Amino acid sequence: MWWKAEAADLHRVQDRVSTIYVERCHVDRDENAVVFVNRERTVRLPAALIGAVLIGPGTRVTHAAVSLLADSGSSVCWVGEHGVRMYACGLGPSRGAQVIQRQARLVSDAHERLRVAREMYSMRFPDDDVSGATMQQLRGREGARIKRLYRQNSDRTGVTWRSREYRPGDAFAAGDDVNRVLSAANAALYGACHAAVVGVGASAALGFVHVGSAISFVLDIADLYKAEYTIPLAFDLVASGRTEEADARFELRNRFAKGHFMPRVVRDVLRLIMGEEGTSAEADDHKLWDEVLGSVEGGVNWSLEEWRSRTEYFVISGPELDPNDAAF
Repeated sequence: MWWKAEAADLHRVQDRVSTIYVERCHVDRDENAVVFVNRERTVRLPAALIGAVLIGPGTRVTHAAVSLLADSGSSVCWVGEHGVRMYACGLGPSRGAQVIQRQARLVSDAHERLRVAREMYSMRFPDDDVSGATMQQLRGREGARIKRLYRQNSDRTGVTWRSREYRPGDAFAAGDDVNRVLSAANAALYGACHAAVVGVGASAALGFVHVGSAISFVLDIADLYKAEYTIPLAFDLVASGRTEEADARFELRNRFAKGHFMPRVVRDVLRLIMGEEGTSAEADDHKLWDEVLGSVEGGVNWSLEEWRSRTEYFVISGPELDPNDAAF
């Protein structure tokens, strides 16, 4: 394929730095390092250790830098100001298709889709038995739980809480301090989850609970961690007088590092899609689809002459016959 690195040459996504957010700077390449330059400093980072680069407004990126990141299997995401909108995303480190194929089958089967949705809820609230719950019941329980979490964190920190306010397109500017900080923290969480989803070879768009968005599955996965990470973080920051979006991003990064977040989210994504074996598809198999056999080897000559001497199989298809014809 067009990429240079093989799967064995890439650092596992769970071993990487979760996200790097840059804005108003120049991104270039220096050998195998990505170089971030602004008026204050120059920072060099090994490309193979970056999970995702979130490129904000005012940033220039060279072709050499993007080529290095792609070859290293690092996701490159172009985002809006404060990282609250996702515009585009590049290739992640996965080179196989088994995970996304399995995900597509699960999403397309109503029973399997509901099973995965129930498992997601159980991961957030393990004490609840939702084995027989419908999607409507799951949404109701989720809403009640989240409201309770907001009240508990408000009581814990003394920060006043009224309601969740979010303005699409300008989320950080909406609502009071805790709402704005929460939106900024959630945006950083989405970036880390997006890197993990793309990194293991899953589709960001094929969600089980969320639908209609190019990052529906990212939103599904991020919801698993809001109660633990972004909601208490927002109240803690506002209680200490830190209300800038950068405060949320930096502190969330610190909590990710302490909690070993990337290995955890990778395991969770793979467990939800692949089951208990939970293994990502590292190899690029280069196979071709077959309606009878499922898949066959690619990169070979499948002409009749090539396969005449082989003993595995070959098929000769003739015209369709009418079963009512006497000669049938």
